[in-house]
Amino acid sequence: MNELLTEENAHVVSFFQRLDDIEENVRSLSLNRKPVLNGECYLTDQELSERLKVSRRTLQTYRNEGRIPYVQLGGKVLYRESDVERMLQEGYRKAWRLP
Repeated sequence: MNELLTEENAHVVSFFQRLDDIEENVRSLSLNRKPVLNGECYLTDQELSERLKVSRRTLQTYRNEGRIPYVQLGGKVLYRESDVERMLQEGYRKAWRLP
């Protein structure tokens, strides 16, 4: 059974659509990739505020109160992901219920 494959063939169309999807996924991954420095990932003020669902002003308060460690380079504030995880773990409280 010899079938001529053309650009209208459903298998060909599906194949090229999958290639387009893969290309888009690779592009997205490369744009959102966070470089690692000495095994640590760093988050910007904006990224951390979005992840924690708090304002950037709240993050500034946390810094001023010494609640969260940070690095400041010029006007840029960076947070180590491991420090953020540690802060969240230290603040974790188990649920409890009154009898």
